[in-house]
Amino acid sequence: MNRPIVKFWFAGYLAASLLASVAHSKEWATYEGKSGPGKGKHIVLVTGDEEYRSEEAMPMLAKILAERHGFTCTVLFAIDPVSGDIDPTNQTNIPGLEKLESADLMILYTRFRELPDSATRHIDQYLKSGKPIIGLRTATHAFAYSRNADSPYARYDWRSKEWPGGFGQQVLGETWVSHHGDHGKESSRGVINPEYQDDPVLRGVDNIWGPSDVYTVKHLPDSAQVLVWGQVLSGMNPDDAPVEGAKNDPMMPMIWARDYQSASGKTSKVICSTMGAAVDLENEGLRRLLVNGCYWLVGIGDRIPAKADIRYVGEYDPRYFGFGDYEKGLKPADYELK
Repeated sequence: MNRPIVKFWFAGYLAASLLASVAHSKEWATYEGKSGPGKGKHIVLVTGDEEYRSEEAMPMLAKILAERHGFTCTVLFAIDPVSGDIDPTNQTNIPGLEKLESADLMILYTRFRELPDSATRHIDQYLKSGKPIIGLRTATHAFAYSRNADSPYARYDWRSKEWPGGFGQQVLGETWVSHHGDHGKESSRGVINPEYQDDPVLRGVDNIWGPSDVYTVKHLPDSAQVLVWGQVLSGMNPDDAPVEGAKNDPMMPMIWARDYQSASGKTSKVICSTMGAAVDLENEGLRRLLVNGCYWLVGIGDRIPAKADIRYVGEYDPRYFGFGDYEKGLKPADYELK
């Protein structure tokens, strides 16, 4: 090989390596914490659902946590490995899960994912660490194994018999059961449980409402603390009347706190909310509860403000829930602060 060819090949190699490095750095979005009680704490928000626009909701929440409260946040996405675009329908690729190694809190918002074992291993190790978790909406059925039934993590499957109910039931407290409200026709009001009205996670929280419906909850252990009950409304507006009869008598748990003890013997504190569509998070009460929950879970519950600042950072105009309606052609960098 003569010298000009070698130089050309080496220059091409360097260019390709640089492009690969740049592409890799854009497979997630990072928000550096500003000043605030969360300074020095790292939250990793894992998205990947086909219906409720977690890829829109979690960057919005991360910006609030970083800019208003000081937490450094990393948002991970389901990515098309060829184009590098965010693709919520891709069930097998969420780059960046190794970021959990430095996380103080994981917020999980996935649906029916089946990741390579090398990726799921990071979630498994996080669980064994005893660090805290927030699960949102479809996280009750975060994983489903149909391609790799021999995986050591197949027990995460929401239908698992080995680990009944899989990750959702075992870790968060419930797996997928059914829609309790009439999906798309009966919205949800969050009714604060009087028993926990003075809980720091509920500080300054009121008027919780969202257009997504209440989920059925059947397996939640008695040890869980139900912070908010889900009241089924007769329509899709916050002032619609509650549905009469069995749907609200009794009401289903909608947001709860519990402890999860892993096989390592360590205990993680958990908050789970079956409300959480991107349009649900336009509700100030729900956003404030989640921000408060982050404070409490990372051990600074004594610093939760009387009314936490949950103003948007930039614009937030989320798409309505529905399959196939995500915005095409976006990359993680499109969600970063400009």
